Amino acid sequence: MIRALALLLLPFSAQAEVYRIATYNTELSSNGPGLLLRDIQRDDAQVRAVVDVIAAARPDIIALQGIDWDLDGAALSALSEKLRDAGLDFPYHFSTRPNAGLETPLDLDGDGQTQGPGDAQGWGKFTGHGGVAVLSRFEILTDHVQDYSDLLWKDLPGATLPSKNGLPFPSEAAHEVQRLSSTVHWVLPIKTPHGRLSLMTFHATPPVFDGPEDRNGLRNRDEIRLWSVLLNGGLGPVPKGPFVIAGDANLDPTRGEGHKQAIRTLLTSSHVQDLAPANPSASSATVDWKATGEMRVDYVLPSSDLQISETGVVWSEEGDGLNDSAQRASRHRLVWVDIILP
Repeated sequence: MIRALALLLLPFSAQAEVYRIATYNTELSSNGPGLLLRDIQRDDAQVRAVVDVIAAARPDIIALQGIDWDLDGAALSALSEKLRDAGLDFPYHFSTRPNAGLETPLDLDGDGQTQGPGDAQGWGKFTGHGGVAVLSRFEILTDHVQDYSDLLWKDLPGATLPSKNGLPFPSEAAHEVQRLSSTVHWVLPIKTPHGRLSLMTFHATPPVFDGPEDRNGLRNRDEIRLWSVLLNGGLGPVPKGPFVIAGDANLDPTRGEGHKQAIRTLLTSSHVQDLAPANPSASSATVDWKATGEMRVDYVLPSSDLQISETGVVWSEEGDGLNDSAQRASRHRLVWVDIILP
C-alpha cells in the first residue's frame, strides 16, 4: 500500500501548467559495482517498492539519492525502463561520477589507515557508491550545468574545517585535497514548455559517525551552507530565473545531531519558500529511523518567485508484504512540490 499526504496551498487556474518537482532517497545503493543493475534486472523487491513510490507521486522532475553511478549509466537506464513500465516516461537523465567512493591516497577520516571507505572524497565502498541522479520529462541543458562537486572544502567562503588540539584534522595534507561535496552539488538548467527552471540538488553527509573534531558535522553544515553562499553571489554568477533546491540535507531543523542553524538559515532565506512547519509531524517528517524516529531531512524548496499549488509526501507502508530489504524504501519518503512557472 502506498500512502500519500498532500497540502493544498494556493488556488490556481485550470489552464495553468503545473510541474511536480520531487526528491527521494531511494537507498538502493549496493555493496559492490554492478550489483544495483543486477537487482533492477532481477526485479528486486526493494526496487519494486521504489518504483511504486515514484509512480504514485508521478513527478515531472525528480532528484534521486542512493543510486549507484556506473560509467555507462546502465543502472539508471534500467531503472528508467522500470518506471516506463509503470507508466512514467523520463526521456532525460543526468548523473556524473560522485565524490562518494572516489579514492584518494590519504587518510581523510583520521583512523590512521588509508584506502578505506572513509578515505574517499565522500564515504563509499567503490567509485560511484551512493550517487545522485536526476530524471526529467523535459530537456536537461547539460552544456550549461554548474557543477560544484570538485570545490575544495577550504575554498568555500566562511568554511570551518575540523581541527584537533589546534592542528588540522586529520592533517594539513588532507585539507589541501578534501572536496566539500560528499556526493555532488549540481545546478541543472531544465527547459520546460513554460521556460527555464534550475534544479539545485545534493546529498549531504550525515552529521554523525565522527569524534570530538566534528568532521562530519562541520562538513554537513558547509554542504548545506553552499546554497546560501551561491545564492548570495559568493561563488560567482548567481543562477538566473526560478529554481528549486531538491535533495537530502541529512539535517533536521530541531531534532537530532548537527549544526541546525545551517538548515534553519536556508529555510528562512528570502531566496526560497519553506512549505512545511519546522517541527517534525505527520506532514513534515521525511524519514523514519529506528534510532531517532521521524525527522525532516529531505527538502524541496522552490525559489521565492514561484507560485505553489500543492506539496506532499509519498511513502510505502510497512507490512505491505515487502521483505526486510524492501522495507528500507519506507525509511525515506518521497517529497514533492507542485509549482507554476511565472
